[in-house]
Amino acid sequence: MLRALAVGNAVVHTSGEFHTPSLDDFFPPVFAFEGTPFAMNRVMVIRLVMLAIMVILLLVYARRARLVPGRAQATMELLFDFVRTSISEQAMGKTMAAKCNGVVAVVFFTALFMNFAGIIPGLNLAGTSVAGLPILMAIVAWVAFIWAGIREQGVGGFFKSALFPPGVPKPIYLILTPIEALSTFIIRPFTLFVRLMANMISGHFMLALCLAGTNFLLLYMQGPLRAVGILTFLGAIFVTLFEMVVAFLQAYIFGILTAVYIDLSVHSH
Repeated sequence: MLRALAVGNAVVHTSGEFHTPSLDDFFPPVFAFEGTPFAMNRVMVIRLVMLAIMVILLLVYARRARLVPGRAQATMELLFDFVRTSISEQAMGKTMAAKCNGVVAVVFFTALFMNFAGIIPGLNLAGTSVAGLPILMAIVAWVAFIWAGIREQGVGGFFKSALFPPGVPKPIYLILTPIEALSTFIIRPFTLFVRLMANMISGHFMLALCLAGTNFLLLYMQGPLRAVGILTFLGAIFVTLFEMVVAFLQAYIFGILTAVYIDLSVHSH
């Protein structure tokens, strides 16, 4: 009987057969509540674990805040200040940032923590690498910019601004209005979710492939090929560091685009 060793989510059999990571990694078997909306699999467990870590850290930060911050508090304050000044205020201005920074902070921190699950040993899979959560986050951003636009301009003013740009000959609206509707209400949330999910999927494949290759080369190859395993291991370290940057960058992009869309919804063309 063949024994198998899982590295990330790639599998190497002791027979020497190498199995690359695949899309099946993102759809593990359900182990609880199958057939219900609360079905549990490995991806859901990862999301719940990262959600719990995020909530605990934020609660500890809120309860133990001191006038003279320690390292942990200073780090959290730096992140909150980054969201407020470098994302919300930069994209929306101070007035709108004061009203909408909360939703920007929610999507930023959710994306950040879920993204980092992909490089945590034992988890090895970003919570945002499967469509459900990125879609939910895109819906939150979609609702936020529609709500902000209606609140600032009224229902009629918002939809007039979004669908009927001024200074255009009326016959052109027959072509322009459907394009504006598609761009504003469909393409914006769709690109938010696809961009985030696609980057996390590609990062998982690169890291899992490097680790699986290292395992295969060092344990089952002989001679010069075994030395190549050292290169793949170094590659895995590089990819891990790169994924840390990508995890933060994708959270930033999701947050800044949410803020930009909110700003566009409250100002006329």
